[in-house]
Amino acid sequence: MAEFSLDKMEKSDKMRDELKGKIIRLKELVQYQGGTVASRMIISRKNGSVTIFCFDESEGLSEHTAPFDALVTILDGECEVWIAGGTFQMNEGDSIIFPANIPHALSAITKFKMSLIMIKE
Repeated sequence: MAEFSLDKMEKSDKMRDELKGKIIRLKELVQYQGGTVASRMIISRKNGSVTIFCFDESEGLSEHTAPFDALVTILDGECEVWIAGGTFQMNEGDSIIFPANIPHALSAITKFKMSLIMIKE
């Protein structure tokens, strides 16, 4: 079991390495999948990560907190975001910071893609 996980992790690292030193279009790194959320981590370090997500219409993330600030940028489509009781409608090109330890959630209005940059302390 541990060997399988190690192989999978090494494969993921190799896939991320293939992106280095090349021009990439973030919103093309993950494709929509009906009725679900898909993601691809493109940078993973102990100090932070960059992950691309795509959400089918009406999909989302339930309210939760994270121990670190996170920058979300909408790459395609439209969603609604809730942060500590405030509601924000976001479109392609919009960014917002999810503050550490503050409840937040999001829901797709249309299919949408986003990048999530998490900076750890």
